[in-house]
Amino acid sequence: MSRIASSISILAASSVSAIALAAGLSAPSLAQQTSDEARVDTIIVTTTRREENIQDIAGSVTAVPSENLDAITEAGGDILSLAARIPSFYAESSNGRIAPRFYIRGLGNTDFDLAASQPVSVVMDDIVQENVILKSFPLFDIAQVEVSRGPQGTLFGRNTTAGIVKFDSVRPDGERGGYLSGAYGSLGTMNAEGAYTVPLSDTVSTRVSLLSQNRDDWIDNDFLGAPNSLGGFNELAGRVQVLFEPDDRFDALFNIHGRSLEGTSALFRANILSTGSNDLNANYDRGRVFFDSAFNNPQEYDSWGASLKANVYRPGFVITSISGYETAEGFSLGDIDGGNFNGPGIIAFPSETQDGIDDLDQFTQEFRVASDGDGATRWQLGAYYFTSDFTITTLGPNGGFPPPTTVNHQNDLWSIFGQASHRLSDQLEISGGLRYTSDEKDLSVPVSVVPQAPVNVSDEQVSWDISAIYDVNDEVSVFARVARGFRGPTIQARDVAFFGSPSVADSETVLSWEAGLNSEPLGGRARINATAFYYTVEDLQLSAVGGAGNLIQLVNADEGVGYGVEIDSEFLVTDNFLVTAGFSWNETELQDPDLEVAPCGSGQCTPTDPDADNDGFVEVDGNPFPQAPDYILSLTARYAIPSDMGGEWFVYTDWFWQGRTNLFLYESEEYFSDGNFECGLRVGYAGVADGRDWEAAFFVRNITDEDNLVGGIDFNNNTGFVNDPRIWGISLRTDLN
Repeated sequence: MSRIASSISILAASSVSAIALAAGLSAPSLAQQTSDEARVDTIIVTTTRREENIQDIAGSVTAVPSENLDAITEAGGDILSLAARIPSFYAESSNGRIAPRFYIRGLGNTDFDLAASQPVSVVMDDIVQENVILKSFPLFDIAQVEVSRGPQGTLFGRNTTAGIVKFDSVRPDGERGGYLSGAYGSLGTMNAEGAYTVPLSDTVSTRVSLLSQNRDDWIDNDFLGAPNSLGGFNELAGRVQVLFEPDDRFDALFNIHGRSLEGTSALFRANILSTGSNDLNANYDRGRVFFDSAFNNPQEYDSWGASLKANVYRPGFVITSISGYETAEGFSLGDIDGGNFNGPGIIAFPSETQDGIDDLDQFTQEFRVASDGDGATRWQLGAYYFTSDFTITTLGPNGGFPPPTTVNHQNDLWSIFGQASHRLSDQLEISGGLRYTSDEKDLSVPVSVVPQAPVNVSDEQVSWDISAIYDVNDEVSVFARVARGFRGPTIQARDVAFFGSPSVADSETVLSWEAGLNSEPLGGRARINATAFYYTVEDLQLSAVGGAGNLIQLVNADEGVGYGVEIDSEFLVTDNFLVTAGFSWNETELQDPDLEVAPCGSGQCTPTDPDADNDGFVEVDGNPFPQAPDYILSLTARYAIPSDMGGEWFVYTDWFWQGRTNLFLYESEEYFSDGNFECGLRVGYAGVADGRDWEAAFFVRNITDEDNLVGGIDFNNNTGFVNDPRIWGISLRTDLN
């Protein structure tokens, strides 16, 4: 504990110094070149299930506006484009555009199974997207993205031990209008989206939103002599919302949405890492693979869902009902070994596996009663119900190995919760919340070569949080927060397809401490928010994947520890020059002297962990959490030059740098990334024509065409996979009035 306490002290001092330096360096230019009335925009967030100014939140929250999101997705980017662009937030996937995995403050889950649970919850339009397939719904016509760090179990339930990612679509507002945008770029990349709100009457309005994302196949499969046979995708998605507002006592919003995806799954590349080295070697060529599979890694998924949110307004309080239904089905096929008998490199045996979800059904219902108004005391009480049912089928090509296997997962959960805030004075507000949850999961195996008995797990837990925020003055507030959350027990049945048995992980619980400041210095022309945190996770759920024997098992570590700092900042340098900067430093550590995992299934990598008892399993005590970057630095800048034509020329750029990231539970000389970075650029003109705002821009994503190792497979060779290539093109956007 002394080493940890010392690190936190140094960290806190460094954070304060960094903030002071940023404010000090920016002050002269801000004061001299910005008009007196100019200030950074007010950011409204809903992390407390209410609309509040982000500066009034006693917690660590980042909001990404729609303009920044559009910039990183216009070249065909999906939800993974958010990775490393928000302090303490990371995302990756070994399933292509399907089944993303999220990490906050280093805490996440590397399990690639379609039934995997995650400690980061994804909430879209007030509906939790629990299954990993649902979490990949494409992003379009989004008003704002909010990332709330730290346990959110009181108001958002279990499986939020790390935090939540919340997406809010643009709602119909009774005003006719919308937008239309299109982008065309290299590799046949096309991105077209649009939305339009139509008032149907004085009380009813609807908004229709559509997206089409496409990329041509651009990767050659040289083993089959098949040029341009992989790498493409076709994504279609839509959303229809209907808002009913008969009077000021009631409103209801109906939302129906769906998507259809066809394309290439993840591209595993055999032996692109040499034994003893982390550098991509001569076996790697971004534009070529050597798969012996004639199917070329296809992926197809369809999903749709609907929700209804209704509010009844009464004097002093509001009654809210939120009902949601989601369904999905599809499959992904992968050449797991990434090559063929002839290479690249040594491949012990070929392997190809298809996984698919059949008829996923999820239903959620929440009732909430909350105080209405700005009184000294605010409160909310509620109840929540969740149920899901889905089957997963795993099989080999043409009915070969692995033999067809089907498992069924069911989950039933209910909870009750309450939260209250009270302003003790004009400067001090305290808050507290409590939630009781009952969580039960069942597994059955209707199809398997080896008969399997049903598995049932359940748990009952209490989550809570206590916080306080104090306004030092009009520009600065400080806060502290303590929170406890849990992730329910988990069943992993992936090994059943390979003649193994299901594994079970007990619930993990987290206790998190954090303190920080929210500030808008320089007369509101800057925003600097910073948080220092420390958390412990008891019975940390982990996935031991690969190694000798190619096992896929859930395990619990006795404890995990994380601590660090995150800083969000925004500077209006001049009226036409806006800069944002985010930084996080995360230190994570597994603490379990008895936890061992099998390393290096290929025998070609170099584990650096000890094997004290020489049993072929290495001890991972003291290792960092997998896929937990030790630092993230992100920057954006937008500079505009007013034009004589009434519009403006603009330049927008965004950058991120990602520190050392261990890919697996064990450490080795090969399976980590360090110093990954990417940058993007938009240059264009925005103006008004015929009373409509419009914009034309040239864009580039991954300007320097970085080849970043983002994941690996511990199987029968040193397989890895990489980021997307450089994409450049043009985009047009116009408002529809």
